[in-house]
Amino acid sequence: MKAVAVIPKKENSVHLVEMDKPSAGDVKGGRGVLVEVVRVGACGTDREINNGEYGVAPPGSEFLVLGHENFGRVVEIGENVREVAVGDFVVATVRRPGRSIYDKIGTQDFTTDEKYFERGISRIHGYMAEYYAENVEYLVKIPEKLAEIAVLLEPLSIIEKGLKQASDIQERLKIWHPKTAAVLGTGNVGLLTVMALRMRGYDVHGFGWELPEDYLNAELCRAIGATYDSTQKTSVTDSVAKYGQYDLVFECTGYSPIIFDAMQSLNENGILILSSVTGGDRKTDAVPSDKINQQFVLGNRAMVGTVNANREHFEMGVRDFAVCEAMYPGWLARMMTHKVVGLENFAQAFDILENGAKYKAIKTYFEVKEI
Repeated sequence: MKAVAVIPKKENSVHLVEMDKPSAGDVKGGRGVLVEVVRVGACGTDREINNGEYGVAPPGSEFLVLGHENFGRVVEIGENVREVAVGDFVVATVRRPGRSIYDKIGTQDFTTDEKYFERGISRIHGYMAEYYAENVEYLVKIPEKLAEIAVLLEPLSIIEKGLKQASDIQERLKIWHPKTAAVLGTGNVGLLTVMALRMRGYDVHGFGWELPEDYLNAELCRAIGATYDSTQKTSVTDSVAKYGQYDLVFECTGYSPIIFDAMQSLNENGILILSSVTGGDRKTDAVPSDKINQQFVLGNRAMVGTVNANREHFEMGVRDFAVCEAMYPGWLARMMTHKVVGLENFAQAFDILENGAKYKAIKTYFEVKEI
């Protein structure tokens, strides 16, 4: 079978490989499922791995198959599989258990292991292939009516985890009735965050760099009942005069200095959720650290990071998808702007990832098989 792979830590090594087709029997205990990949997302993580920034090949392999955003169809099941049937649509989770106590209780997304196991990223081949075999424990069944947009579920799962953590943390208040939220960054992840917050009834204010004129992302914000502001004209801190302080701020920009603006824009008892993985060495001067510290202490504010997700968060995402499709039919599909047909056209996908602004891409994905 065909797959798209890199040689980890080697810059621009993405290439097509031929591999043996897996089978459900590759998984022990009769719990295996063979999945035919229908769609697989291509994102900034794949770009960064191809840039040589990180990534680890599985033991005994010189290459790593990319891809963690996935959607497929069950074509074979093991003798002890009852949860799914041949023909069902599924999305697979990404992280697999290691050795820490968190891994042992099914929360491997909180692992403390230095060496972790993550499909398409670290030590396990990913989903940018024609087929994969997996234990049914890590598969989430997808209703047929959500098949068109299900490849968006993995990035949404990280948002769902962040919102679940915020809810858990805010139980400290006994009563918390948040009304307003700011979403910093309105790319793929930011728009999914806008959607998830709107499904929870928030007044949502999206912020991006681009000016709103002829900007699809801004239009999508408004189409789901949110606002959009360009930070070229209105900074996050200045926006407080327009919208008031925010009960929740969700950051997904990849630009770390904006975090300090976000910290100053929180309401009392508010919470800031960070989702950007910033691996650079950027430093920020002139941060009003005394003011920020005082605001957080006296205002009972909180900040938390979110990365990866477990099955619970994927299932939360399926529910939000269903509600969004009922309330705003077709909105999610509008995010899926750039389809690349066939894994052999990987160069086209990575060109879009490297030059997203030129292409005005929101979500780039491979269509491997027809739905």
